[in-house]
Amino acid sequence: MEITDIQTIEEFQSVVTNNNQMLLLKHSLTCPISDSANQAFQQFSEHTDTPLYRLYVQNARTLSDYIAKTHQIKHESPQAIKFEDGKPIWNASHFDITADNLKKMV
Repeated sequence: MEITDIQTIEEFQSVVTNNNQMLLLKHSLTCPISDSANQAFQQFSEHTDTPLYRLYVQNARTLSDYIAKTHQIKHESPQAIKFEDGKPIWNASHFDITADNLKKMV
């Protein structure tokens, strides 16, 4: 499944409303741990039909803060969040973001 990058609150609201389930990766362009998580997310994308979205924290800070506040999930970077029916049901950060852990969540 292709990873779609999102940057705005409106884009996020649209994708979370229009997908029964989805995975979102909050990715930092300056963090080596985040780079590893992004590679795991990309590897996982080759083996799933689950819709995948990514936001770059440096380019979408307002969106990142909105997700943390609205869904009461402490901001981490990197951070993977699984949404089901518009609500977060799982999240992981840093070294817990692996292709295997992502696979277990879908």
